[in-house]
Amino acid sequence: DATVAIEDKDFYKHQGFDPLVFVRAPYYLLTEGRIVGGSTLTQQLVKKSVLTDERSIDRKFKQIVLSLMIERKFSKQQILEMYLNEVPYGGTAYGVGSASQAYFGKPVKDLNLLESAVLAGLPQRPSAYSPFLGKTGENGELLWQIRTKGVLRRMLEDKYITQLIY
Repeated sequence: DATVAIEDKDFYKHQGFDPLVFVRAPYYLLTEGRIVGGSTLTQQLVKKSVLTDERSIDRKFKQIVLSLMIERKFSKQQILEMYLNEVPYGGTAYGVGSASQAYFGKPVKDLNLLESAVLAGLPQRPSAYSPFLGKTGENGELLWQIRTKGVLRRMLEDKYITQLIY
């Protein structure tokens, strides 16, 4: 739930990609000269396991086509399982099981809410959000703590949890 909340709140509603990408992509390409993110979990799975991180229109097109194919072939649960087992969480930790052992020394099933939120925040920028590295933001607050609070806030907004206490 934490991963869906922070990475793709509409995961269970879309068919593999966000149709607004066709509006955002040309806008950012023309105004900023770059291809923007905004990928769904399915697109991220494709990028991490099949394609490269190269930012190009060609790669984005392939990513959308492959995402549509995956969405037709697999259930949302299967796609989420593939994502959780494939994405990098920092260092040699690929997949949430490996990350759970590396960061907390226990299996995923034994994680508490806070630990789950820490792990859910890692795939976006593992080296920046790693609790091991202790990188800080402009205000001196640890980036992993900022990101974890963001994950918990999104879980509250999307009603995966009912109360948020820091």
